[in-house]
Amino acid sequence: MSGPVRSMVGSVPLSRLAEPLLRRLSELLDRAAPGKGWRDLAQRVGSHGRVRLSPLDLEQCSLKVLEPEGSPSWSLLKLLGDRGCTVVELVEFLQALEHTEALQCLSHSGIKIVVQPDSQAVLSGQVVKLCCWATGHPFVQYQWFKQEKEVPHGNSPELVLNPVNVNDSGFYICRVNSESSFVFSQWAELEVCDLKGTSHGSLVGLPENKLHICVQPQPQNLTVGDALVLECGAVGNPIPRYQWFRNGFPLANGSKNVYMVTHVNVEHQGTYWCHVFNDQEDQDSKKIEVVIAWGCVYYLVERYAEASLLPVIQPLFEAEEDLTDLQRPGLQEQSNHRSVATDKVALLIGNMSYWNHPQLKAPMVDVYELTNLLRQLDFKVVSLLDLTESEMRNAVDEFLLLLDKGVYGLLYYAGHGYENYGNSFMVPIDAPNPYRSANCLCVQNILKLMQEKETGLNIFLLDMCRKRNEYDDTIPILDALKVTANIVFGYATCQGAEAFEIQQLGLANGIFMKFLKDRLLEDKKITVLLDEVAEDMGKCHLTKGKQALEIRSSLSEKRALTDPIQQTTASAESLARNLQWAKAHELPESMYLEFKCGVQIQLGFAAEFSNVMIIYTRIVKKPPEIVVCRAYVTDFALDLDVDPKEANKGTPEETGSYLVSKDLPKHCLYTRLSSLQKLREHLIFTVCLHYEYPGIEDKMDERKEVNVGKPLIAKLGLHHGFKNNNYFQTCCMANDSFHVDSSPLTTKYYIPSHHQTTSCPGIYHPNHICSDSIRQPEACSCNRSSRILASRHEVQNYSSPVEKSNVPVETTDDTVELEFLLSDNLRFSKQP
Repeated sequence: MSGPVRSMVGSVPLSRLAEPLLRRLSELLDRAAPGKGWRDLAQRVGSHGRVRLSPLDLEQCSLKVLEPEGSPSWSLLKLLGDRGCTVVELVEFLQALEHTEALQCLSHSGIKIVVQPDSQAVLSGQVVKLCCWATGHPFVQYQWFKQEKEVPHGNSPELVLNPVNVNDSGFYICRVNSESSFVFSQWAELEVCDLKGTSHGSLVGLPENKLHICVQPQPQNLTVGDALVLECGAVGNPIPRYQWFRNGFPLANGSKNVYMVTHVNVEHQGTYWCHVFNDQEDQDSKKIEVVIAWGCVYYLVERYAEASLLPVIQPLFEAEEDLTDLQRPGLQEQSNHRSVATDKVALLIGNMSYWNHPQLKAPMVDVYELTNLLRQLDFKVVSLLDLTESEMRNAVDEFLLLLDKGVYGLLYYAGHGYENYGNSFMVPIDAPNPYRSANCLCVQNILKLMQEKETGLNIFLLDMCRKRNEYDDTIPILDALKVTANIVFGYATCQGAEAFEIQQLGLANGIFMKFLKDRLLEDKKITVLLDEVAEDMGKCHLTKGKQALEIRSSLSEKRALTDPIQQTTASAESLARNLQWAKAHELPESMYLEFKCGVQIQLGFAAEFSNVMIIYTRIVKKPPEIVVCRAYVTDFALDLDVDPKEANKGTPEETGSYLVSKDLPKHCLYTRLSSLQKLREHLIFTVCLHYEYPGIEDKMDERKEVNVGKPLIAKLGLHHGFKNNNYFQTCCMANDSFHVDSSPLTTKYYIPSHHQTTSCPGIYHPNHICSDSIRQPEACSCNRSSRILASRHEVQNYSSPVEKSNVPVETTDDTVELEFLLSDNLRFSKQP
């Protein structure tokens, strides 16, 4: 606290407190727990305060217990008040004692704010007033804050900014003080729109607080790889909100006034506009065209998803090849001194919800974050959660179709696993207990198949345990790998050891991914990058001596994940690769449904993973005579196993979707469809509309059936049985020539006994505690909060958990988040 407010509040003596409040404080101190009573308060005052208390003073207070209604605490408070102790000093002493009840008693206020400040968007140069009026004026004092900083001279009910400028944009709050208490107003957001020197023009004469678009989006002519930035600015009160559209359909991440795509492709071409609205009115910006140059043939490849059209597209593709160097002038020179890839593709698999084995927690976040990072490096990424054996084998088949000569191929796996005779095995979610190699996928055999594609780089990131499987006595068949200089294995742990994942409330990473994601975008040779990740992991006290990254590599060239893509040929394989990847990532287009009653709803779709989709419904038009209106989706195919209790929720988190909630439009009903690979036919469901008219007790309803085809990975038919049961069991022997940079370590996983699994599909579950006695390690050096680890190693005596509970992760509006983060700081660092 500073300035006139502190001098005013700090000088209020304790004797000025109302008698009922002093009585209440006395009762709390008289019956307080040891360490928080009146004697502890007196000791704190005597040793740290400016008021001095003699032993005789304390004895007189103590003797009050002999009186019928005597109170030592009352006597002490009166004594402190008489000797000039202030309210703020008493609060500091109570804070030191951690006496929360007494602090709450002091902070309880009869102050009532009757006028709250409003959020608003205004033009630069205007006069802005933020108002906060409380009962008791003028016997209360005001202090305005911008974020956590006091506003100079902001000591009146009205905060006037004249003229306002763009630097005044932000969040404001007002603290109202009385002699002994205070309250905060609600947060108010101020947006200041700068017209960059142009006149206000048509804005002159507009009614005050009228919604008006003052900054219109501008047409864009871009080339593939450029950044797209569209801006729309509006003024009004209540503060305007935004929703961007392309070709008539809302954009999932287009809820801000600026819409941005860091690297455009031809698919981003189209007609854009922004819908601006608040609680009272709405407007559309002007429609503009975004043209993406370079890549007309790529545009055709993504538009025509039928393999039969490849002969038609092929000549066009070859014709464009001659123009490649001219259109990308710096690429040829760049390739002279660094490696290039003909393409970059990745398959990411995270298995968590095992049928017969311990549930895992972190693979969902690990796969999601790695997907986002690899896409920034221009990888075509297929990300899948919770696959059975046949689904994993078919997914690998589809992955191999994406590979070709010179392609960088990356396989990431997080889940249960083991290693026998130098060969690594990934465990599907339907593996029996105990499992053997016949039930699992051999990584080394996948490598052999990748080598047959003449790939430029083969990267395997295996976030799983590498313990010996005592139930698997199969002797691997010798099947030698080719001698190539393009193989890199990054094992999350050493041979014979376990891998860890962090167990905590909310969402968390595995130990390997926690450190890998911080360095993955660095422009370094892949083995150098992994070496630095290993060093980072070695500094974490939580896993020191338990888990260490092991790198095996035959890489002799300076190849990096950041290497550019240079498509030198236009083979039928490369065209098929693009078509195959595009098919696996095609979402249904957003649509609007009209009902007979006049209600219009928006039905939108968003992808969380390649096999997980979010459906959201929102009422966009409702006749005024309808008082209650709700739209929800139902009647899904049995293949998807959608739990009605977890569908049509008010927030994405309630459905189990914690990762994409910030990118979804607000005020909708959300349904999460997982395991889309199991969908055998088209996705057909029903949209139900419930509505009510005033004065009519009966609820009305209408229904519409919707067919959205096969979204995302469902197009690839991974549910079909695999052709050859022994396809991936044939493995190479362990006598490879890879260099091992780390020595084996033994590790354990930890799990809090109180932790419960979540009922949300695809969200984390607690791991079984290893049978050995485990001591909780020290806090990890990379984070001060205490963390617990859990093992990805199979435990044979596993029993499924019975009780389930959600682990919510809050997503809040900006003002709510600021209030949560800053209010405590304002209250305790600046309290009266």
